[in-house]
Amino acid sequence: MSEVNKKEKVFTGYEMFLIAILAFLQFTIILDFMVLSPLSAILLPELNITPAQFSLVVSVYAISAGLSGLLAAGFADKYDRKKLLLFFYTGFILGTFLCGFAPDYNSLLIARIITGIFGGVIGAIIFAITTDVFKLQVRGRVMGFIQMAFAASQVLGIPVGLYLANKTNWHSPFILIASISVIVYVIIIWKVKPVVEHLAIKKNITSFQHFKQTISKKRYITGFAATTLLATGGFMLMPFGSAFTVNNLKIELDHLPIIYVITGLFTIVAGPIIGKLSDRVGKYNMFIAGSILSMIMVVIYCNLEATPLWAVIVINVILFIGITSRIISASALMSAVPEPADRGAFMGINSSVQQFSGGIAAFFAGLIVVQEDSGYLDHYDWLGYVVVVAMIITVFMLSFINKMVMKKE
Repeated sequence: MSEVNKKEKVFTGYEMFLIAILAFLQFTIILDFMVLSPLSAILLPELNITPAQFSLVVSVYAISAGLSGLLAAGFADKYDRKKLLLFFYTGFILGTFLCGFAPDYNSLLIARIITGIFGGVIGAIIFAITTDVFKLQVRGRVMGFIQMAFAASQVLGIPVGLYLANKTNWHSPFILIASISVIVYVIIIWKVKPVVEHLAIKKNITSFQHFKQTISKKRYITGFAATTLLATGGFMLMPFGSAFTVNNLKIELDHLPIIYVITGLFTIVAGPIIGKLSDRVGKYNMFIAGSILSMIMVVIYCNLEATPLWAVIVINVILFIGITSRIISASALMSAVPEPADRGAFMGINSSVQQFSGGIAAFFAGLIVVQEDSGYLDHYDWLGYVVVVAMIITVFMLSFINKMVMKKE
């Protein structure tokens, strides 16, 4: 079951377009979230805020996205997924524009809440569409292309965002993201076909009953539990990544874009390869390999002191290849858990669980990390050890998911 049939037809022209537009859509969502972390080195002194206050800006997005996902889960399978996508993307664009014009810390906080309410649900809708359209046997490579959004945001978005922030002000990246999103929005309206096959499966229950049924199924609960720990790593390390690089590793702020570009380029190349391998060798096997690599690199990275730029780049490249392997394989495996009639609800709740756990992780990261007057971050190594423990537990939890999927298929 882990290998793709060599005689299987290649993707149709429309399927290739759909993969591309979903990947670009994911790019705008991920970039909106990821661009905030590199701006930490600018926002902390600019807004005169503490690490705890900055982590709150990161976590409120996640928490509001989590609440929104729970509210949307009940009716997520009752509408054309394209219409649902456009509705939430409208709110996301509005929220991002508000970030671009926020005059102070409190305004930025409110804007991030609005962006999270709408943007946090979009990832779940993307995965629901992917699961509806593509078979499990090729879903690894589809996820590999879609997850290239993470790498693309590093190569294109984050360096450009940092450049604009350095040359103008920190508002510029958000205005750029919102402007690009408007173009993507128009293309979706114009070219993407309705996704309504799931509506043929009649469910004579209310939205609340559908939500209740979804959260009560044992195999779904196992998936939600695994997602809780999957979110811990990125949300704990990411918020202070740039501040750690500048203040602890002694890398110049102007050199941050170089790190993101090179790391992203390697990840863009690795993404489709990892996706294809996960279809061939097994998604869970790929997850184990990615987890082992990630754990080793997290321990190394979080214990670094002043480090040459070339060494930081090499470590980041290897770390992100490991993380990408985990994301692609876990996403493909998790997409096979829900039944067709429950996909929207499951993905919505799963996204909420991810956002909630990530938001809480980001908040506690802000409590663990202490910034000295010199800017140096204390206890960043503690975060690394917490992430490693979470990764170890997740490997065991994903084994249960894998067994369920193999039995189901």
